Amino acid sequence: MAPRSSAAEIPSGDDERLLIEAAKADPRRFAELYERNFDRVYAFAARRAGSRSEAEDVTAEVFHQALANLHRFEWRGVPFAAWLLQIARNTVTDRWQRRTRERGEPLPEPADDGRPADADHRAMLADLVGRLPRDQQRVVIARFVEQKSLREIAQALGRTEGAVKQLQFRALESLRARMRDVHE
Repeated sequence: MAPRSSAAEIPSGDDERLLIEAAKADPRRFAELYERNFDRVYAFAARRAGSRSEAEDVTAEVFHQALANLHRFEWRGVPFAAWLLQIARNTVTDRWQRRTRERGEPLPEPADDGRPADADHRAMLADLVGRLPRDQQRVVIARFVEQKSLREIAQALGRTEGAVKQLQFRALESLRARMRDVHE
């Protein structure tokens, strides 16, 4: 699946809404939504994926999920691309989490400071992170595992930096409280 160069212009809100409704009625009409949004979704995936093939896989999965769930899409005046990019964010995060679980290393190894590693502590922390609400998980993983800046996370999640700071604060407070509960 190679990126396509689309000369089609971005539809106006009404045009896009009508196109989505047509695609809901006849899935063959989804092809036009695909053509109009492919480059944006692929570019998003390519920025976050480790390789071209990974970006292609993510892009394919996004459009597959979008077509399969198009009946659930509700027009709210927001561009269809925003919905697709949210699917892409979720797909990238899910793939990353699945890979880390398969490797059995939900969080990266801490820097070697000469002390013996506390594998039980890391496993417990990974479990606690996994219990956070999805948005808080994403922020914690992006900030502390992937070492992304608040600005990068905000762009990836489609939120303001302030909202990301608040999610991070709530996640860390929740983790602190849960860690205290475990140690008491």
